[in-house]
Amino acid sequence: MTDDDSYLWLEEVEGADALGWVAERNAQTLDALARGPGFDALRREVLEVLDASDRIPYTVRRGAFLYDFWQDAAHPKGVWRRTTLEQYRKDAPEWELLLDVDALGAGEGVEWVWAGARVRRPDWGRALVSLSREGSDAIVVREFDLGTREFVQGGFAVGEAKTSIDWIDADHVYVGTDTGPGSLTEAGYPRTVRRWRRGTALADAEVVFEVATGDVAAAGWRDPTPGFERDFVSRARDFWHDELFLLADDGTPRRVDVPDDAGKYAWKQWLVVTPESPWLGYPAGSLLAFDFEAFLAGDRTASVLFAPDGRTALAGHSWTRHHLVLETLVDVATRIEILTPGPGREWARRPLADVAPLSSAGVTDTDPEVCDEYFLDVDSFLRPSTLYRGEIGGPTEILKRAPAHFDATGMAARQYFATSADGTRVPYFVVGPDTAHDAGSGPRPVLLYGYGGFRDLRTPSYDPVTGRAWLARGGTYAVANIRGGAEYGPAWHRAALGAGRPRAFEDFAAVARDLIDRGLTTPERLGAVGASNGGLLMGAMLTRYPELFGAIVAKVPLLDMLRFHKLPAGASWTGEYGDPDDEADRPHLRDISPYHRLTAGRPYPPLLLMTSTRDDRVHPAHARKTAARLRELGHRVLFYENTGGGHGGATDNAQAAFNHALAHTFLWQHLG
Repeated sequence: MTDDDSYLWLEEVEGADALGWVAERNAQTLDALARGPGFDALRREVLEVLDASDRIPYTVRRGAFLYDFWQDAAHPKGVWRRTTLEQYRKDAPEWELLLDVDALGAGEGVEWVWAGARVRRPDWGRALVSLSREGSDAIVVREFDLGTREFVQGGFAVGEAKTSIDWIDADHVYVGTDTGPGSLTEAGYPRTVRRWRRGTALADAEVVFEVATGDVAAAGWRDPTPGFERDFVSRARDFWHDELFLLADDGTPRRVDVPDDAGKYAWKQWLVVTPESPWLGYPAGSLLAFDFEAFLAGDRTASVLFAPDGRTALAGHSWTRHHLVLETLVDVATRIEILTPGPGREWARRPLADVAPLSSAGVTDTDPEVCDEYFLDVDSFLRPSTLYRGEIGGPTEILKRAPAHFDATGMAARQYFATSADGTRVPYFVVGPDTAHDAGSGPRPVLLYGYGGFRDLRTPSYDPVTGRAWLARGGTYAVANIRGGAEYGPAWHRAALGAGRPRAFEDFAAVARDLIDRGLTTPERLGAVGASNGGLLMGAMLTRYPELFGAIVAKVPLLDMLRFHKLPAGASWTGEYGDPDDEADRPHLRDISPYHRLTAGRPYPPLLLMTSTRDDRVHPAHARKTAARLRELGHRVLFYENTGGGHGGATDNAQAAFNHALAHTFLWQHLG
């Protein structure tokens, strides 16, 4: 284990030497994976499901219209469009085209990637459209007229930066962006919030709030809910700690006295809080509603909308006009309830829908201002999505059914529990041929997925890419719900924070051993895949548990834990991992850093590292340097870097299909 780094030159994203090295590695990987028989067929199969015209177009309501962003073979970069509910109910709705990103990019000579839009409330007449160059996190913002379907000449426009922006009214916005020296934090996010008036220079806009350069970001927004109009700003100290302020009429920020690590926001007359640590006698992981004005006056009495126990966790919640839709998990199984405020602090509750075992249900959209409409999506590992629409208290209708994109005949899904090194029960799912769950059926190729950080949670979901590329070809797929996620609430996440990160690694290794002990696979036929923080997990498997795996794929991985804070966005993650500049944190960061654990004397399973030149979240040097170091030590490693795509790895479905085909071809070569 060493801190020496002879590959710092690979951190020069577009340095000539670095890009030359990337080109050589890419050529070797394409020769090994993309030239053989079967690759093109696999790529076409994956692209077919990504471009499928019969998949569900998920929408969000903005006033009278349902908005959707859609990509397919004819529109690889996508179109922003809208329709009415009446049309959406049809098998082939008529869509109003708002913006064609492919045409825009062709006209401007830029590979634009859609990054979202903020439509102005309450008139819904204008939008702040965000566009990314080749998929990076940095965006440009342009004002768009939804009536003329054109960008507004002389309207609000912000150059490329990691910008936050929100409407105040027709002629004002809150904006945080790069306005020159001192305007960004060390993590590259906005340090100031400005109140910008239409027709004036951004540099002249009034600064209403600012944070320290060592903080992560500042943000500002307006809540335009009629009768509850308020302005807020926030200070994010790190990824998990932020302070919320109410802006007074004179612009003075008033701190809302809620713990930094708690989720918090105002909704109508309530202050809604999700504490991550026990607070005021309320348990961590609960969902609390306070009277907002009473809270500001000192009243700390809450309505407890959800309280966890050892098996349950809050998965999410959504507001309609008069109700709250509550999503919870019991051993990673979904439950959905409707909560209705009553007199005093009482809330009535009742189930919204029954969810079948090993299925997932989630609210995709509501209309909190006008009515009690909700859209509910239900799927499972082997059953494609069904999209329901209802109004609370009324009937429910099936709006859309997604078709099956792989043959699941003879397949089954199961949930098991592995025992980690410290005795913790770790749930995981297994999907594949039904015989794979019968003793004596013999080991099969198994692909194990994990993430284990940032409160990520993984519930059963239909994945046509995995279905076609892995399950339909005879493989078995497993998903590990390891610590670092949110499957059992805040404690499940906190257990793997900072110096506790090895618990996530131990959990994943325990699931791998359990798969082997059950006879479902062998180490030679067990593969592992993870991306981003999941790439850190893959690096840990490579360097700590190489004997458990026959092949590993790490996508856009985080691997150098002593320099991650010096690379784009990395400084914002010290709340998750620790600070390499803090002598108290550096020992455990060195210990969990895969890049620094690489040695010549230990056999590693074959590894495929995949990244993107345009990834300005997890720097491509993590994968580059690890590949170079492994080659120096004489280990087997393939490396592929897509020139575009940002942290998602691809700017369109064709690139995504190519990347999926590379990964699965590699896995089948070594596990099949």
